[in-house]
Amino acid sequence: MTPQAATPAYRRLSVEERRSQLLDAALSLFAHRAPEDVSLDDVAEAAGVSRPLVYRYFPGGKQQLYEAALRSAGEELQHCFDEPRLGPLLPRLSRVLDRYLAFVDQHGTGFSALLQGGSVVETSRTTAIVDGVRRAAAEHIYSHLGVAAPGSRLRMTVRTWITAVEAASLIWLDEDKQPPVEELRDWLVEQFVAVLAVTAARDPQTADVVGALAEEG
Repeated sequence: MTPQAATPAYRRLSVEERRSQLLDAALSLFAHRAPEDVSLDDVAEAAGVSRPLVYRYFPGGKQQLYEAALRSAGEELQHCFDEPRLGPLLPRLSRVLDRYLAFVDQHGTGFSALLQGGSVVETSRTTAIVDGVRRAAAEHIYSHLGVAAPGSRLRMTVRTWITAVEAASLIWLDEDKQPPVEELRDWLVEQFVAVLAVTAARDPQTADVVGALAEEG
C-alpha cells in the first residue's frame, strides 16, 4: 500500500499573529470596497474565522477595526518616506514617491476611504492617525532637505506639497490611474521643485535649499 502523505500539523496562531491576520483581511477588503460596505462578517469570511473571534480581538466592533486598519495603513505610508539620505535629493524623492504611489495603486478604494474617512464615524483618533502620517512625512522631507529647524514658510511649503500629493493620488484613482504612474511621479517631483522656488523668493532659508539643489545639478 502506498503510504498516505502526512497531514500538516495544525499551528495555533499567537495573539499578534491572529490580530495581524484579521487586519490584513480588513485591509484587503478596504482595498476594493469603502469601509461602510465592509461588515465584520466579511472580515471573518476573508480571514477564515468566525464572527465571534473577530469580536474577541476587536470588541469595539467595526469602528475599532477601522481605526486599527487605518493605523496599520498609516504606519505603512510612513515607511514610504523612510529613504536613506544618500545621493542627490530628487532621485531620493522619486524613490519615496514610487513607494507611496505603489501603496495607492495596491489599496485603491481603500486608500481613498482611509484618507477621506469614508462614511464610518470620524473620531479624534482617526483624525490624529491621518495627521500623524502627514507630520511624519514632513519630518522626513525636512531631513532630506538637510534642514534641522525649518521656519514657518518652509514648513508651510512642505506640508502644502504633501497635501497636493494626497489630492493628486485621489484624483489619479478617479481618473482610472491616468496618467501613467511614472509620469505622475515625475510631475509631483517637478511640482515640489516649483513650490520651493516660489517660496525661495520670499524666504532666505528656502532659498538656501534651492541653491543646494542647483549645486547638485
